[in-house]
Order: sequence, then structure tokens, then C-alpha cells
Amino acid sequence: MRKHILAAVQAHAEDQYPSECCGLIIAEGKTHRYVPCDNTAADPGEEFRISPEQYAQAEDQGQVIGIVHSHPDATSRPSPRDLAMCEATGLPWHILSWPEGDLRSITPIGHTLLLDRPFVHGAWDCWQACADWYQREWGLKFPAYAREEGWWEDADGPSLYEQAYEAAGFYQVDKPRRGDMIVMAVGRTAHPNHAGIYLGADPQLPGERSEVFGPGPFMLHHLLGRPSEIIVYGGPWLDRTRLVLRHQKPSRRIAEI
Repeated sequence: MRKHILAAVQAHAEDQYPSECCGLIIAEGKTHRYVPCDNTAADPGEEFRISPEQYAQAEDQGQVIGIVHSHPDATSRPSPRDLAMCEATGLPWHILSWPEGDLRSITPIGHTLLLDRPFVHGAWDCWQACADWYQREWGLKFPAYAREEGWWEDADGPSLYEQAYEAAGFYQVDKPRRGDMIVMAVGRTAHPNHAGIYLGADPQLPGERSEVFGPGPFMLHHLLGRPSEIIVYGGPWLDRTRLVLRHQKPSRRIAEI
């Protein structure tokens, strides 16, 4: 990080303390500068959020090349959410501990393992595990769906899985086969709120080690409060199932072979 940018970030962190400061580094030709943003998170002392409007305003000024925030009264060590969102944005993240002043930068690695991820809603959660499986295995890429914490508890709010699956290229089927998405209702919920990938009899993921054995069938999923994992799909998971969804793209590939 360039000295003038670091000085601007330090001044912003001091001004916003004890809340987290946040901002963006933009490039205008060969010139880099720091754009301070408002922290619109519900609890700005524990997390940060940059509004889409301010992000768009920064993009109008130049290319966004980095995301910055402070950790008040804490180390610069990235949290699981920091790591997840760094991967999700595809941009370097710069974390400044304040008032200690230690700066740490992390960069996206571009390939996150599907298993043993910590749960971070909106970044590493059940939907993202499904989306990343589809991208890795079938080359499918989905848009970033906005989802607020606790959306599933609001009976008057949108049922995200039920309302979005057709536009995302899925259709309902009766019996699952490998690669289908299983949508379930877990816990006290007004809407189906959990999803996993049906793996059939083969629980192995290329390049990753699964500790699950037996005849299956198996499912990859990421449950709130647990690392992502492969489990046997049966018993209570069958009872919780509300939708079995198949994507149109692999169906077309099969038809062409």
C-alpha cells in the first residue's frame, strides 16, 4: 500500500474509532487514491458494509483495486468473513488494526475448497457451496444473489429459493440424480432455507478428501454454524426436502452427447 494511501486510511480509522472504517482504493491511470466510505452495517463496531450506491460512485471515479477496513481494538488477522468476502469480490483486502496500526493485506486465491469452509452467511453458505460446485464441475456461473441474514424467518418476505430457481435455469424433478440441488426447510423457518448438491453414490470431490464412507446416497451442504461437509442424504434430510431441482444446462449437454 502506498504511503499516502496508508496515511489516509489511518486518518479515517482514527476518525471512525471505535467503529470500523471502510473504503475503497481506486486507480485513475497511474494514480491510486483512497475513497473513504460510510459504514452502513447494523453493528459498525463489529463489521462493515459499503452501500452499493457508494461503491458505484467510486467506480465512476476509477477502477476499484482494493477494499479497506479497520479492526478496532483487535489484530489485523482476517476473520472468516474477511477471507470469504475477499474471495467473493475477487479483490485484495487491506485490514488495519486500530489504534495499534498494524496493516495486513490478503488476496483472493481464486479457488476455495468446497469442504471444511467456515460458515459466513452471504459469502460461504449453503447456496455458495452449491454455486461453487456448479462452477467447478460444470462451468456454470451464477450472479451474486443478495440475501439478508434471517430472510427465511419472515413469512411475509420473499422465499428466495422458490422464487429464483426458474430464472437461474433450474426446473423441478421427482427423483434426484448426481448434480441436482436439494432444497430443504431446516429449523424454525417460514420458507425453504437450505440447499445441498446431491452426489449419489460417489462422495468424492476431485482434489479434496472426504471422510464419508458407505453406500450413500450422499449430499454436499453447508449448514449454519458448521463447516461445509458431505453427509449421507436420508432420514431427516429426506423429511426436510421441499424441492429437487435440476439445471437445464447439463441436461442439454447430455442430450448432445
